[in-house]
Amino acid sequence: MNFNKIILLLKLTRPVNLLITAVSVLVGVIICAEVKPSFQIIFFAMLSAALSSAGGNVINDIVDIEIDKISHPKRVLASNLISAKSANLFYYLVVAISIALSSLININSFIIVIAANALLLLYSLYLKKIPLVGNLIVSILTGLTFIYGGVVSENISFAFIPAGFALLINFIREIIKDMQDAEGDSKNGVITYPVKNGFDSAKKIILITSTVLIVFTFVPFYFNFYKIEYFVLVMLIVNPMLVFNVKSLYENHSNKNLKRLSGLLKLAMVFGLAAIYFGR
Repeated sequence: MNFNKIILLLKLTRPVNLLITAVSVLVGVIICAEVKPSFQIIFFAMLSAALSSAGGNVINDIVDIEIDKISHPKRVLASNLISAKSANLFYYLVVAISIALSSLININSFIIVIAANALLLLYSLYLKKIPLVGNLIVSILTGLTFIYGGVVSENISFAFIPAGFALLINFIREIIKDMQDAEGDSKNGVITYPVKNGFDSAKKIILITSTVLIVFTFVPFYFNFYKIEYFVLVMLIVNPMLVFNVKSLYENHSNKNLKRLSGLLKLAMVFGLAAIYFGR
């Protein structure tokens, strides 16, 4: 296997998403750990979660090749830069490694990673075709990274707030991504919420979820779960991003702007994690 092919396979995994997944697990560990696990255990947890996410991204691109030729023609598989066979072999490899690594942590970690890989496969094959259900599954899996960090630390009580934040912000992003893919989905018979109910209805779902999320961000500070550092970062950076996201979405739902807003939410997620980390 040449170096260029390795780079293309890694591109399939969405490296930025993997980094966010790994950091989410690390934040979960830091927040929940009363006695910090060893570096080796933390590394295994971060890598197993990242590889599980990688597998989900790869199998999703394999299933969506025809859709991506319309919605994302520059993606690796859609542009025929590598074969579906190579992508399939890569998928099995990263999933197997993620499960193997989780087995070295504890039994609950092992069960969670197996369940996550199974859900990601079911999502790509079936669940993503059910309006909002697929979006919710992906969002739950995103929140599960924090729960996973708590399980690794053998103390999940402090993982629920970051898990809830991650679930809500990712749910918004998933609907925006469905809006972005609406043309390709419609032509390939994939009935997502924006395809079935239109963009105006999808925007209302995003507005409602964004409002709930913004209100939710006040809760940890109000009940003294997190310190002032959390409040400052959330109020000055994260929530303004969420408000701008909704405003911009209502003004312009072109494919270019939807892609930009999806990236903005990813950045808001990173700042949200930073707020939780520094405010704990």
